Amino acid sequence: MVRLHVKHGEQSQFLYDTTVQVDVSVLVDELLHLYNGRLKIERICSEMEYLAKHGTLLPYNMQGLTDEQIIELKLKDEWAERCIPSGGATFCKDDIGRRNGQAPSTKMAEVLIKTINEAKANINKKLVDANSVMTKEIIKDTLNELRGAVTIVYPMGLPPHDPIKMEFDGEEDLS
Repeated sequence: MVRLHVKHGEQSQFLYDTTVQVDVSVLVDELLHLYNGRLKIERICSEMEYLAKHGTLLPYNMQGLTDEQIIELKLKDEWAERCIPSGGATFCKDDIGRRNGQAPSTKMAEVLIKTINEAKANINKKLVDANSVMTKEIIKDTLNELRGAVTIVYPMGLPPHDPIKMEFDGEEDLS
């Protein structure tokens, strides 16, 4: 058994157990899957924090516009009526104009925040110090927990343009 210490520069990322019989190309694929899975979880957690505070993402043609501009251009968020969080919504305006301001209730936001914190703990770089290894199962289970929390709060799903949905569907924009 061999324990690999994966780093990015000088910064520890995670530990991985393997054997000396594993082909290097297979090992690289496994490590890339874990590394990219951790990055995916970080991106989802970041967007879920905004989801908990400000609701779903506005359509691209409405992002960054003032309320007056939206009225003047006669734009409407078609998804706002379809994507109402469980337990109702509370209005919390997004100052940068990316999200619709229909935040989940405090109780539902806590579900999201608790799951985000658990997900971040599952992929924390400090797990290296605790001598805890990263596995595909940890990545898969963490993604499923995040997906489950979003489904609890938004049982009807998120708009197709929301980056969280795109991440879960494997359609994320990485440019």
